Amino acid sequence: MLGPQCTVNPPDLISSSGADNIEEIGGLKTYVTGDQGSKLAVLLLADAYGYEAPKLRKLADKVAASGFLVVVPDFYYGDPLTPETHGETWLNAHKPDKGCEDAKTVIAALKSKGVSKIGIAGFCWGGTVAVKLAKFDCIEVAVVLHPGPITVEQINEVKTPIAILGAENDHLAPPELLIQIRDALSAKPEVDSLVKIFPGVAHGWTVRYNENDEFSVKSAQESHVDMLNWLTKYVK
Repeated sequence: MLGPQCTVNPPDLISSSGADNIEEIGGLKTYVTGDQGSKLAVLLLADAYGYEAPKLRKLADKVAASGFLVVVPDFYYGDPLTPETHGETWLNAHKPDKGCEDAKTVIAALKSKGVSKIGIAGFCWGGTVAVKLAKFDCIEVAVVLHPGPITVEQINEVKTPIAILGAENDHLAPPELLIQIRDALSAKPEVDSLVKIFPGVAHGWTVRYNENDEFSVKSAQESHVDMLNWLTKYVK
């Protein structure tokens, strides 16, 4: 489901940059940044606003600066959520299960090009896909930022090291659910995990923060550091 918080502070897609960095990978238009010869890749899975969101591409560039090949595919096939879109209609057209299969195709395409290790980071809708992918052996690590609808049952199936970065004020992944998820992961010592709840922020804060709000920017940057630390821990 999508709720009111999902539509707060939508990105200005008109100002998106990086048109020269678009390639087709696994049949999907993809924003590509970083070392093209790197054997280490990071796959970013956008929230409902899609792969053109400027702050998401800026974050992709930041991750790439650490030596990764970073790819941000258009899992919505040119149909991201907009302020005019009916949320449930959009969700019915873009199922996370399809996103998971598309992500596997992108991962296979990257490996066919010589990439040996891949980490993923997903935001909201992309986070639900990341949790699904974490059940398989096609990735090294997963990071979920302000999760979409995920369940403890799904977490119990996770086999990949996983970090979940949540918000104190979030209707989709409230703190009480994140605590249950943390406890479930703690019962799986074979799976390295991190569950962190950021105080004073709401759903979407990592890529849809207010640039004029110092606290929002600082919180987003902290989540970016945590994400990158988790990725570099396993994608090496």
